[in-house]
Amino acid sequence: MIDLSKTFFPAMYPLFPRTPFWLFSNRKAFSMACAALLTGSLLALPNLRSAPESTVQVGKGSYTTHRPDPCKPLPPEPFRTDSLKGPIPTNQWWSSLVWKPFSQPLFAHPLAMTCGPEGLGITYTGDAIVGSAQAIMGPAPDGDIKVGLVGVDAFKDARAADFSDWFVTARFTHEKAEMDATFGHGSPYVYLRHRNARVRLSFAIPPELWSHDPKAPVVGLTVRGRHYGLFAPKGSTWAKKGGQGLELQSEGDFMTIALLPSRSPDALKRFAAFAHHHVTNTEVSHQITAGHVVSNYRFSTEAMEGSGSDTFFALYPHQWKYARNAVLTDGYRSVRGDMKLGSGTSFQTRIPVHGVLPHLPAEGIKDRQRLADHLAKLPPGKLNAFKDTYWEGKDLGRLATLAGIAEAAGMEDLRAAYLKEVRGRLENWFTASAAENYPVFYYNKTWTSMIGSKPSYGSDEQLNDHHFHYGYFIRAAAEVVRHDPSWANDWGPMVEMLIRDIASSDREDPMFPHLRCFDVYAGHSWASGHADFADGNNQESSSESLNAWYSLILWGEVTGNDRIRDTGICLFNVERTAVEEYWFDVSGTNFAKGFGEEALGMVWGGKGAYATWFSGDADCIYGINWLPSTPASLYMGRHPEYVRRNH
Repeated sequence: MIDLSKTFFPAMYPLFPRTPFWLFSNRKAFSMACAALLTGSLLALPNLRSAPESTVQVGKGSYTTHRPDPCKPLPPEPFRTDSLKGPIPTNQWWSSLVWKPFSQPLFAHPLAMTCGPEGLGITYTGDAIVGSAQAIMGPAPDGDIKVGLVGVDAFKDARAADFSDWFVTARFTHEKAEMDATFGHGSPYVYLRHRNARVRLSFAIPPELWSHDPKAPVVGLTVRGRHYGLFAPKGSTWAKKGGQGLELQSEGDFMTIALLPSRSPDALKRFAAFAHHHVTNTEVSHQITAGHVVSNYRFSTEAMEGSGSDTFFALYPHQWKYARNAVLTDGYRSVRGDMKLGSGTSFQTRIPVHGVLPHLPAEGIKDRQRLADHLAKLPPGKLNAFKDTYWEGKDLGRLATLAGIAEAAGMEDLRAAYLKEVRGRLENWFTASAAENYPVFYYNKTWTSMIGSKPSYGSDEQLNDHHFHYGYFIRAAAEVVRHDPSWANDWGPMVEMLIRDIASSDREDPMFPHLRCFDVYAGHSWASGHADFADGNNQESSSESLNAWYSLILWGEVTGNDRIRDTGICLFNVERTAVEEYWFDVSGTNFAKGFGEEALGMVWGGKGAYATWFSGDADCIYGINWLPSTPASLYMGRHPEYVRRNH
């Protein structure tokens, strides 16, 4: 093959002695190479590699299905059963279950579960929440009760077998023996199904059996001061084994363990009434009505014996403070604060909508000349090219903010120049070629995620922080379309691929999981894709999470896509209440005694930390919840007395 670069472009040959012209397999690569020659700069040149052709056209943009070199590989397959099909959720409270053979602690609250070789560990951690100068923590979830099967010393693995909006089923296997454990956010129940082996329970210390008839299927017990009920089918019995264990003798293949709010026959009787109503599905739906986000939480149950459908559920503070139709009583304690106990098959919350603006109005400009002087120090075209998705996103966010400030100041030429740079950067990211390493997006079919290259902070091999990164891209795109609606026709499909990656509202989306980054029951997002930590999942920058949902509102509004807009409104306002409760504790009711700060830097499944991933300085710990500062940040002024305390 003739090297056309040397034959027809001799001036370029010294720059690319081993890059023949035919390797520039799309217009983007070749035009940028020419730009590099003409400007004398290599900043405009994409990194190229040899790869099979694997680009997918989306509108005028494209992405690749071939992993770019800077992106580390993901695990070959999620740990799930063969019957569990479709996009697999990541960035959830239970995600470590699908990333490894056995899980890290899964903080469902009020219970914490751990899936290990010996079976399922169940712990109540809310009775010993303590506060210190650096954290709010509970005891280690090391298993008040451990559930296994007779004759099984070690399970092969535990895999996700089913899931719904806030429940999950883990399947333990050993040769022909199987055990399914189903549990979820807010539930005091753990539902168990077993096949080809009997259930065996062991305990952290010898339990006190305060309600135990050897011929009855129900047991009330206390271990380490925590009270539980065991509920087996009629005709079942529990046999003591070795002074510290129980074995179930039963003709049925199911049973339930419940965390009781008190040690009493009455509590045992009340929880027995719903114990065999196994939860089979959970689903939340949101509507925007009369200036409020109305959220309906619904449980589907199956009566394993008898009849009925009700269950018990515990609501977090951000739920019970806005609950509308639930009769609530005192329940349990968690690292998020007190959880209130309700019963039935549904409950509803109603949250006032906090609106947002694309930019702040001109009335806020007191000194136009001073503002113009500041803008002159940040001219368009001065930012470096080809950063990773996080720092490129930060630059895009900065440019979008500057464009809005210039617009408010009446500096239209400057506004247009900022947005021209935004357009060029986005179009560069949104165009892929098989021979390109960056800047580009690639789709991983196994883990059903869109990953930007260059990645950062584990956004590739761990699927971390996608909502943090992509929120900036989406907001910048919305600012472009607000002034140039036609741009959305060509490039909008790529923007909406990023939206679907972090927050697909379509439960039947074949490419992305439903609301990947958002935990619908906890009320906030999780940053880690794999949640592979002893303290569960975590989220640091509450403000960047809200920035992502702000970006959805703007994009939906400027494109006329009401579904995306309303998804953004609902996620933004629900998460706002969670931020107020768990990062800021605006009412002073949730942080444990002994913790003296006015904010957390990181919320974990099992703790709250006065820290960040990158610094222990107070300005960083507080500031991580403030930046980026955008017109959406006005939600932080909703509670003036708290603002004064925080300041």
